[in-house]
Amino acid sequence: MRRRNFPPADAGRRTAAGRGDGAELTHPVVRTGFDRFAADGYQLVAGKKFGIIANPTAIESDLTHEVDVMHAAAAVNLTAVFGPEHGFRGTAQAGGGEGTYTDPKTGLPVYNMYGTDVADTVTLVRQSGVQALGFDIQDVGARFYTYIWTMYLGLVAAAVLGIPFIVLDRPNPLGGARPSGPVMHPGLETFVGMKPICQQHAMTVGELALLFNDHFVPADAGGRKAELTVVAMRGWRRGMYYDQTGLPWVMPSPNMPTPDTALMYYGLCLFEGANLSEGRGTTRPFELITAPYIDYHWLDALNAELETNGVHGTRFREEYVRPTFDKYENTVCGGLQCYITDRGSFDAITTAVAMLVTVRRRYPDGFGWQYPGRDAIWVDKLSGSDWIRTSVDAGKDTAEIVAGWQAELAEFARLRKEYLMYPEDDPS
Repeated sequence: MRRRNFPPADAGRRTAAGRGDGAELTHPVVRTGFDRFAADGYQLVAGKKFGIIANPTAIESDLTHEVDVMHAAAAVNLTAVFGPEHGFRGTAQAGGGEGTYTDPKTGLPVYNMYGTDVADTVTLVRQSGVQALGFDIQDVGARFYTYIWTMYLGLVAAAVLGIPFIVLDRPNPLGGARPSGPVMHPGLETFVGMKPICQQHAMTVGELALLFNDHFVPADAGGRKAELTVVAMRGWRRGMYYDQTGLPWVMPSPNMPTPDTALMYYGLCLFEGANLSEGRGTTRPFELITAPYIDYHWLDALNAELETNGVHGTRFREEYVRPTFDKYENTVCGGLQCYITDRGSFDAITTAVAMLVTVRRRYPDGFGWQYPGRDAIWVDKLSGSDWIRTSVDAGKDTAEIVAGWQAELAEFARLRKEYLMYPEDDPS
């Protein structure tokens, strides 16, 4: 069953919020799904044992964590928390969780949902004893950011167990105006992409949940859909970037320090699938792309590619770093820092392809798709097919590679349109 529920807003509950850039606190323009859920007295879960999938981003606009708020509230019976990748408290690095434990602050059981499959998730949720399950995590708009797949597994578990699933919606920090990139192909499904959506989906988690529930959940839940409620935001409109919301930015993961990082991540994360550092171990992850074999010639080659292939909204600067962990730890690397000059025309996926094309041409003896300890076709699993890898290896230019996924992107865009809750001309 598909439900949409928009509880009444609480007009008297405006509190201070920051822009996420260290500036002074301001009043938020946007009220999140949790704001409205709480203002309605948690009626959606009244009389039920409630569990929530959450991490450090699950905050009120005054920076108080929602788990603390609900734990202290008589109107809601919060009995369990479920942690995604990086954990409920956010202490784990990429590819890790915090395990299952008792939260020392609240005494609540915390169940690890990272790396689980459908059967594991059903078992966890059943074991927890919850009678309703919620999701409130700040997403960053990329298919391979794993929180949306933890949400998906929660949806499936709720459908199997016949309990309500509530998504407390939050902004897409990329604005959510324009999907881009290739669609996931069959046979490459992993925790960084379980279902055929495009690389930059341009949807909120609530919109994704509606799409997932209609098109994918029944196949994994014995033909059932979840009893889904999306608690919509108020004041967010499509095309609104995070710094326009007035909401405070909390790092969704250790290598996502600012909203600007998210604007790079959905494309430049493809360098996880090559033998260049994607900036982990530096203070500018997904902006600094480097390797020991790179020198100043890459900048010249890339600038030429940008001019002839319609890559807009970006410029680059030569940079040298010594990563403190992850790839090339304590090794001097040369490369580039990516800057956004016009975020309205910038596309991180197209930019990443241009970078891959030029680094492959300029450094044929140094460049490779595999790094020790990494999957040899990890870039395929990130991008959703072998198209980018094989096209770069074949010497295709950026425009030709980007053209190769436009048909599948257009098909996904048509599907996506049915589930959009926040039109550009309607701020409510």
